[in-house]
Amino acid sequence: MEERCEDIRLAIFNRRRRRIESEGQSLGIDIPIDRILPAVDAMGILEEPSLICEIKRSSPSKGVISGDLDPVAQAGIYHEKGVRIVSVLTEEDYFNGSLKDLMDVKEAYPDLSVLRKDFLYCREDIDISFRAGADLVLLIASLLTVSEITDLYEYTLSKGMTPLVELHGDDDIVKVRDLKPLLTGINCRNLKNFTIDRLFPIRQKQKIDWDPILVYESGIWGEEDAYLAGNHGFQALLIGESVVRDPKRIPQIITGLQGGVRSDEGQKRFWETITARGKLSYPLVKICGITNRADAEYAVELGADILGFIFADSPRETSKELLKTLDDIDVLKVAVVVNAHRDTRRYEKVRQLLEEGSIDAIQFHGEEDPERCFRLGFPYYKAVRLKDRKSVESMGEYHAPRVLIDAYHPTQHGGTGKQIDAELVEAAAEKHHLWLAGGIEPENIADLLKRFEPELIDISSGVEAFPGKKDHMRLKMLFEEIEGYYEHK
Repeated sequence: MEERCEDIRLAIFNRRRRRIESEGQSLGIDIPIDRILPAVDAMGILEEPSLICEIKRSSPSKGVISGDLDPVAQAGIYHEKGVRIVSVLTEEDYFNGSLKDLMDVKEAYPDLSVLRKDFLYCREDIDISFRAGADLVLLIASLLTVSEITDLYEYTLSKGMTPLVELHGDDDIVKVRDLKPLLTGINCRNLKNFTIDRLFPIRQKQKIDWDPILVYESGIWGEEDAYLAGNHGFQALLIGESVVRDPKRIPQIITGLQGGVRSDEGQKRFWETITARGKLSYPLVKICGITNRADAEYAVELGADILGFIFADSPRETSKELLKTLDDIDVLKVAVVVNAHRDTRRYEKVRQLLEEGSIDAIQFHGEEDPERCFRLGFPYYKAVRLKDRKSVESMGEYHAPRVLIDAYHPTQHGGTGKQIDAELVEAAAEKHHLWLAGGIEPENIADLLKRFEPELIDISSGVEAFPGKKDHMRLKMLFEEIEGYYEHK
């Protein structure tokens, strides 16, 4: 039975090393003495937005993806759809791959640039990769020492191949900073627990102080995911399960990446500002239902990270004119659209505000379909009113990097002062980074922080004198309670 290990990377890495000690570096695969086909320059291909599509049968997180996958046929599908770089999983025990897969693909499609994706750790691995026909190799920084990754990086270049250096955390960035790898990948999958955080690569990218071609790894299922990555400076996507299961996704993913790379710089502000906060000990605070300058200024003075402006039939409804007067207040501004009747004019109004820079993002708080949100405005996030377990599951249908949860009310979309059932909050927190709204006020904020540890809290009615007007004493009390909780934690 395979040993249990909290970090699956180490489990795979250690298993591979043990097998090599007993079976040899090629694990019984017959490798040519010399390389047969010339290397294809991946860096030239990557000068344009590019997909790196994987060939893999299984993974530790998903189990069997395509057990009978024919690597040559799959490579042919990718090639036909315009993909010029293919990643071949050669790890045998957890991914059901083989060096033979790589050699077969390279022989069939010598014009493809082929990445060997495996848990490589020594020069012999690089030599075998070269002889087998690899044009790129993956180097996982977290599994190698500074001296090891430096040696393997330089040795790979000396063989005429391209190293893709994969980063998973701050320690990895420090480890390779002097190396300044020209091709740098950031994986949004946490390989300790398999969770996906689409904001993680964006957060880590801001800490990189060299100028590489950036590869966004994992978590790409369609056009919107690709657009998010391209919009935030990623030139290439490394995609596995989604294109193995359905290669027909590839054209829309290419469209999304190209659109994101060429998009307006201003679209970056919202998620880059959110991620720049990093993992501080206290949550992001959004004060919603702002209708006047005095409340906006005081909330920001106290430490609000985001101000919310309601576009709905509500006593808290705001106006385009008010937002124009707040351009000088340096804080993230979100238009909260409660559009129960799907009035296209309301969507057009907030999209125009987004394009003009009066707001930084849209919070869709109505009944928008998951596939529609991206078309209505970007960047955005979705609010979901939790009624039961089924509504918790529906959170995963949305493609935004974060989903805000709010209390369910049969006729009102937010601003009810009602809290979400604690069991539903806990169920949501098990699978998602918690953005929490609903019945939050100074009197209960400490208990909510202790119990749920949210990444963001969204407060409106809990700090009001009356709908549309904040109570400045309650606003101050809220921030004092937050600060006091963390001071005494």
